[in-house]
Amino acid sequence: MKTATPPSARPPGPHEHALVDREKAIAQQEAALAQREAVVAQREQTLEEQATALAASQVQQQELRQANEHLVLAKLEADTLKEAAVLARRRQDEFLAMLAHELRNPLAPIRNAAALLARADCTPDMLHRIHDIVDRQVHHLARLIDQLLDVSRVTQGHITLHKQPTAVAGIVEQAVQMHQALIESRHQQLGVQVPAGPLVVDGDPVRLVQVVGNLVHNAAKYTPEGGTIAVTVRQEGDAARIEVQDTGAGISAEALPHIFDLFVQGDRSLARSQGGLGIGLTVVRSMVQLHGGTVQAYSDGTDQGSTFVVTLPALANTGIAAEPVQEQPQAQGTERVLVIEDNADTAESLAMVLRLSGYEVEIAPDGPSGLDMAARLHPRVVLCDIGLPGMSGYEVAAQLCRRGDQAPLMIALSGYGAAGDIARALSAGFHRHMAKPADVATLLQAISQGLHPNEHHAPR
Repeated sequence: MKTATPPSARPPGPHEHALVDREKAIAQQEAALAQREAVVAQREQTLEEQATALAASQVQQQELRQANEHLVLAKLEADTLKEAAVLARRRQDEFLAMLAHELRNPLAPIRNAAALLARADCTPDMLHRIHDIVDRQVHHLARLIDQLLDVSRVTQGHITLHKQPTAVAGIVEQAVQMHQALIESRHQQLGVQVPAGPLVVDGDPVRLVQVVGNLVHNAAKYTPEGGTIAVTVRQEGDAARIEVQDTGAGISAEALPHIFDLFVQGDRSLARSQGGLGIGLTVVRSMVQLHGGTVQAYSDGTDQGSTFVVTLPALANTGIAAEPVQEQPQAQGTERVLVIEDNADTAESLAMVLRLSGYEVEIAPDGPSGLDMAARLHPRVVLCDIGLPGMSGYEVAAQLCRRGDQAPLMIALSGYGAAGDIARALSAGFHRHMAKPADVATLLQAISQGLHPNEHHAPR
């Protein structure tokens, strides 16, 4: 009898084998798919990491590019600053050389004049010529100092204008008179043309005279002997036009755009026969601009002459009339003047001028002795330096002011002439401040006006 085989014990049939094989194949395919997905995921992660790295690299490259650009700009800026520093240093060296040259030049004729005055055989004609030489050179020195101070004030913005209705014709007349001696000494032909009717501007007369005077002085300085200078004034619309034209050295095309820059003089020979510090035109431009005007330079080139044109806003006619010029005032009776000055030569020369003008003069070399002499002598006028040994001129003035009605007329004579110095002198008690070297006629006029305020004293 045969025994039946259980189903589980039966060997698999063909269909079962196929099913198993198919399941194995599916499992293998799933494993392969999983492996591919893992590979794809790995590749995606790798690509993502590469993309992140690429982005970081691009950012880094951009930062490096910007840093490189900044470095290049910084290098260019450093090179520019270095060039500017080198140029500034060169201009400074040139300026110091010019300054030394310009200060030595007037000292030479003054020293020669002193040697001539020491000779016993000096004729009256020689004395007159010596006087003219010294006077011209002292004015030249004072002009150099004033220019240096003005350019310092201009660059620091410390210029203060005292405006008033001012006749342009009077400005030109005073400016021309200031440099008449130089023009005549060079045998130059000067023509001045002003309008018949009054032409008035709102300006500081002292500064405007300085503007026109600088232009006239330049024209005379750079025009050869026998040349021509023409000063023309006319009204153009609402503006006053002042034109200074010469037949002199002219201005090259390269220098013309920079002619008003500080320390610029154009092409000058090593001999420096024309001289100058290269700051006069800078002052002219600044002063004109402060008045709301313009200044321009024109030239066809070297040896073709130059033309400078100043335009200023004009005012309606205010009826300004020129004041008469009076002779140099003399002392009325014997009036005592005390000079407090530690420089012996300055004190003695000033005393001689005052004595020849009719004053009785005493000299004190310092502040304490000046106060003692003032207490003993009761001078009507005290001319006092500021920088004194023992005590300053400010302290001297303050102590003299305490005497009330007995206080003398006090005039400060100082090498410090800035606006702050003047204000401090007046607040200390001085009635007036004058910068050294003070013009003798102006000083005598100030003394006469201070002693006799009720009398008319027209300015010189």
